[in-house]
Amino acid sequence: MQESTTSRGTGSATIADIVGLAAERYGEQPAARFKRDGEWQDMSYRELADTVSELARGLIDLGLQAGERVALLCTTRVEWSLIDFAITSAGGVVVPIYPTNSPDECAWVIGDSESRFVIVEDEVQAAKIAAVRDRLPKLEDVFSIDDFGALRERGRKHDAAELAERVAAVTPEDGYTIIYTSGTTGPPKGCVLTHGNYRQVTRMCEEIGVIEAGEIVYLFLPLAHSYALLIQLLAVDLGAPLAFWSGDPDQIVPDLMAVKPAYLPSVPRIFEKIYTLVTSNNDPQKIAAATQLGLKVRRMLQAGETVPPELQAAFDKADAELFVNVRNIFGGNLVQATSGAAPIAKEILEFFYACGAPVLEGYGMTETSTVTTTSTVADHKLGTVGRALPGAEVKIAEDGEILIRGPHIFRGYYGKGDTVSFGAVEDGWLHTGDLGSLDEDGYLSITGRKKDIIITAGGKNLTPANLENDLKRSRWISQAMMHGDRRPFPVAVITLDPEEIGHFAREHSLPEDIPALAQEPKVVELIQGVLDEVNANYARVEQIKKFFILDHDLSQETGELTPTLKVKRNVVNEKYAAEFEALYSPAD
Repeated sequence: MQESTTSRGTGSATIADIVGLAAERYGEQPAARFKRDGEWQDMSYRELADTVSELARGLIDLGLQAGERVALLCTTRVEWSLIDFAITSAGGVVVPIYPTNSPDECAWVIGDSESRFVIVEDEVQAAKIAAVRDRLPKLEDVFSIDDFGALRERGRKHDAAELAERVAAVTPEDGYTIIYTSGTTGPPKGCVLTHGNYRQVTRMCEEIGVIEAGEIVYLFLPLAHSYALLIQLLAVDLGAPLAFWSGDPDQIVPDLMAVKPAYLPSVPRIFEKIYTLVTSNNDPQKIAAATQLGLKVRRMLQAGETVPPELQAAFDKADAELFVNVRNIFGGNLVQATSGAAPIAKEILEFFYACGAPVLEGYGMTETSTVTTTSTVADHKLGTVGRALPGAEVKIAEDGEILIRGPHIFRGYYGKGDTVSFGAVEDGWLHTGDLGSLDEDGYLSITGRKKDIIITAGGKNLTPANLENDLKRSRWISQAMMHGDRRPFPVAVITLDPEEIGHFAREHSLPEDIPALAQEPKVVELIQGVLDEVNANYARVEQIKKFFILDHDLSQETGELTPTLKVKRNVVNEKYAAEFEALYSPAD
């Protein structure tokens, strides 16, 4: 394996030995921070390694063999990381399952991966497995986090030398994890990612300083997703304390204010919510002016230029009245936040950068061990997803598809996975299925997804993502999805933001329940006004001509969103086929 070109990190060869080496290097420094009984507690690297060792020896004592799969069905919490590293140290392969998955979805992942054991978080998750147990002949046993005490006790009695042998036997070519892509079409596919894949990608990220040693990292993203997994590995390798969320979505902002992270990985929805929270009750023109002022001054400072006194005075005023309040929402110590998994409006990125809380974008997929391009405060271009990591290559095919090559490309799909829609590797180049462009400086922009392109009845190719994202910038709109393949013109389904639309309802003495508001003429008129403004920025053939408002927001529970909050277009198109059809019917 290629040696690290920097002195950062533990120098581990695989993920199996990373915790032990981190304990040797960082000792009593905090490795994890988590909330128990209302108080934040720390776990040192030494405690982390000792706990992982006991759990790993317990698994070996239960009979876990090298290369066998163990499924993990749990929310993001410190116990997830403990058992994850334990399975890996014992030579096993971790198969994460989203905690929001249904029993049938859990059965698919466990069965397709041929997992021998399943670790569940609680009785709710255990019930999912019990409901499908008869369909899983290769599943031997189910354990709960509550069983960790007994498992650790069992491990303490097992010879530590055998664990050391297991760790030493793991090679970079061995499978580390099988992550099932949530997918917007068809059943999930299990991406086999090796120890070498993730050690390479962590080194690539460390080379450009995505996270620095000692920085507190706040994590609420599901560890079943490759994005959160990479952040976990980077934090442990670099000695950056990992602060786990308290488990309540409504407490994310209070968590941030309490732990004061330097780095925040997230999906766009969180930043969109905070942006709406800050800007909804302010004059849009003042927000726009403050944003441009903040951008100008911060760009000058970054370039080492002297800021004129009058410009500095205006900036200081904006900082005291607006910018500092935004920074404080993130805890006041944020160096960088990274938004991934879905696009985010450039205007939102500009706003946060102006405030001194930079939110930057990266790009990758599970098949590339999470990431291929990224942005840092020192090297970024807002509105792009950054440049390729050291050691990664990106090029654009003739049809606009993004192709990727590098040591972080996955080994292939496990079980019944296929490469019909994307995922084929030809001459070392991964076909991503995404469409994009590279500028003269090597910054990548994502323009859409090959399978999402809408071809109208007139033969016009439309990429819906940009218009949809512009609609979602409205405080009133939660989700927007364009429809129109082989149709005369594009239409859309809109969902209301449950929190924001309540303000409008109260101001206009309307009922506040979403089903009623979806049919309310004043709300329809409101959304039409938003659509008219957005449409004005697009050619006539691209404009959405009609829409309907759904009586609920799209969600994972209804099967309409993936765990990373991407819309499952095929599900929405099929589920609301009658509503879409009605938009094309002649008026009575």
